Amino acid sequence: MRRLAMVWMLAWGCVGADVDWPAYLGDKGSTHYSRLSQITPRNVSRLGVAWTYHAGGADPANRSQIQCNPLVIGGVLFGTTPDLQAFALDAATGRELWRFDPASVHGVTKAGVNRGLVHWADGQDRRVLFGNDHFLHALDAGTGRRVPGFGKDGTLDLLDGLGRDVRGLSLQANTPGVVFGDLLIMGMRLGEGPAPAAPGHIRAYDIRTGRLAWRFHTIPQPGEPGHETWPPHAHRYAGGANVWAGFALDERRGMVFCPTGSAAFDFWGGNRIGANLYANCLVAIDARTGRRLWHYQLVHHDLWDRDLPAPPNLVTVTHGGQRIDAVAQVTKSGHVFVFERETGKPLFPVREMPVPSSDMPGESAWPTQPVPLRPPPFARQRFTHEDITDVSPGAHRHVLERFVRLRPHVPFMPPSKEGTIVLPGFDGGAEWGGAAVDPAGVLYVNANEMPWVLTMVEARRADGGPMASGEALFNQLCAACHGIDRRGNAAQNVPSLLGVGQRLKADDVLALLRAGKGVMPSFDFLTAGQRHALLAHLLGTTNGMTREAARATDAAAPVEGSTSPAADALGSIPFTMTGYHRWLDTNGYPALKPPWGTLTAIDLNTGEHRWQVPLGEVPELISQGLPRTGTENYGGPVVTAGGLVFIAASRDEHLRAFDRRTGRELWKARLPAAGYATPATYSVNGRQYVVIACGGGKIGTRSGDAYVAFALGR
Repeated sequence: MRRLAMVWMLAWGCVGADVDWPAYLGDKGSTHYSRLSQITPRNVSRLGVAWTYHAGGADPANRSQIQCNPLVIGGVLFGTTPDLQAFALDAATGRELWRFDPASVHGVTKAGVNRGLVHWADGQDRRVLFGNDHFLHALDAGTGRRVPGFGKDGTLDLLDGLGRDVRGLSLQANTPGVVFGDLLIMGMRLGEGPAPAAPGHIRAYDIRTGRLAWRFHTIPQPGEPGHETWPPHAHRYAGGANVWAGFALDERRGMVFCPTGSAAFDFWGGNRIGANLYANCLVAIDARTGRRLWHYQLVHHDLWDRDLPAPPNLVTVTHGGQRIDAVAQVTKSGHVFVFERETGKPLFPVREMPVPSSDMPGESAWPTQPVPLRPPPFARQRFTHEDITDVSPGAHRHVLERFVRLRPHVPFMPPSKEGTIVLPGFDGGAEWGGAAVDPAGVLYVNANEMPWVLTMVEARRADGGPMASGEALFNQLCAACHGIDRRGNAAQNVPSLLGVGQRLKADDVLALLRAGKGVMPSFDFLTAGQRHALLAHLLGTTNGMTREAARATDAAAPVEGSTSPAADALGSIPFTMTGYHRWLDTNGYPALKPPWGTLTAIDLNTGEHRWQVPLGEVPELISQGLPRTGTENYGGPVVTAGGLVFIAASRDEHLRAFDRRTGRELWKARLPAAGYATPATYSVNGRQYVVIACGGGKIGTRSGDAYVAFALGR
């Protein structure tokens, strides 16, 4: 280990000669931009594989992913594996230098995904910080060992310090925070279903010690601005309004820009009537103190899971002949909001558009929603009969038959029991890969063009029985992912629960409910009786235990201490959803006409689109003579001074390079698995590389364990 540390320190000695990728998405302004120019439109066709690193840890059942945008600093690449280990590589060769497995730490669990890491240095003290599940680890960047003076032996439990008891609730640190001086500003992913959720407060920690430095309440407390936009006591029970997508930081001004998500429950807000600040806001905060400087709410009283899906981009634009420092925020709805950075004033007009009211009992949808008049949307906003797929007559007929039974689609149509079309869908429009911006003020954003159907149901037993039943618990806790029918969702890597009793023992199911696994959160807040009630509903018959016997076991189950506040809150939400359902035709293609995935260049100086092209292709449709359709995509672009936009993201398992001026595809390379991540580009010893994590595992594609780096041939 000492020898590896020396190798790393020697690499640091030549840092001045190299160009790094030192922060998540390239820099703290989240620009995804690199000033490297060795690879150009004229020579990009000569790109080839420079090295491949197999990290291991991929799930043979194709449910693991790698969403990591790696760091590259001083010739060393830092990344994470499918099973959430951190590692360091020689960035020129892909040779492993060290590895850290959180599972080696007593009491630490691994769950969720990881999208990146954070680097901090003060002299010889160089640290890499990364999150997994609800833990944050500080590692010595040269050795991979935990830093003893940080938190407890190098690890923090992020369940602590939220101001109320959240033990057993879902909380994951999937996206890295941002460093300001000696502070690490952190967000987190939280539960968004009808089950209880933790509050999404933004927190800053002292990187040296792990001590909490400040906390900003995204669900305001009494006496704080915004408290009046909620019911009086909502701060005691409401959850969400969290920053799960990452931050952008203006270091010179000491301003951190925080894109927040929706309040929980995503699709019914009868217990949170009001506009719900600071959910669905871009919030500018003083990075030193946590004081709010300004905010802008992009969705009022969200009922559509319209989280702000990506970090905003810091960019300088020209308006009215003046150069203006701005911040741009892309959205799931396919819009770009552009604000003056210091004041939050929109640089293009924003209109409060009247939207439909809700007929769900107890709900009160907000009467208007803000829509920027420029730039125009980069994704379609309406789904009419003219948009129904024409890939084949049979597919068209199948979609049309359902289309006429659903509510007519308009933007911000509220959730309903009949079924509401959501377009752009729950994953955008824009998604967590985010957008890139160049110094000329042009923004490059990939988008999904996928309709989803949202259907609401009552969260109670079919026979009207008590809310403590296993069926009611399943509807509240599990149906959103696994579906009311328990068939799962292959596109979301959610397994079927049909016949689960033939695959798992009762004790195994109880253990999963307590600990969680992968993207499944822990439900440790449930009492023993509630867990056994849920078990009884899931198993039916297992190991000779009938459903009736399981219910008897439930009745006799011991109570583990007092009931938690979260367990007591179960049943307070009267509705749930039937699941996250993409609307597909009989062949598994999206229900609307192509393109199904796009890449768009938007001039933020003028508010005009420069170009839009399909992103990805479906080989079997190409072979039938159809034009390129684009595909659903996850992960963002990188733009370079060399004149290129690099992006993987597409379902067809390729990395591509586009001419940033024209949008013409210039090069593509097949990957060992889909690259559902944002690439990084860097230079070592004068050679430029482009690296992508190839984890696959989403939308029905195979999982992988590789990082692949490309460079020009020698």
